[in-house]
Amino acid sequence: MSKKPEKATLTSAMIEAQTAAFLKSGGSVEYISKGKSGQFGQTASAPSGMKK
Repeated sequence: MSKKPEKATLTSAMIEAQTAAFLKSGGSVEYISKGKSGQFGQTASAPSGMKK
C-alpha cells in the first residue's frame, strides 16, 4: 500500500497569525463591494480550436 500525501490544513489561529504578520509588514486589505470580482476588466479569448 502506498502512503497518501498529507493535506495541509490551516487553522483559524494560523490564518489570524499570517494575516497579522501581513498587515504588520505593510500589507493592506481592500474592501470589494458585493457583486464585484476585484479584477480589472479582461476579455476572455476563445479557445484556439473554435471557429468564428
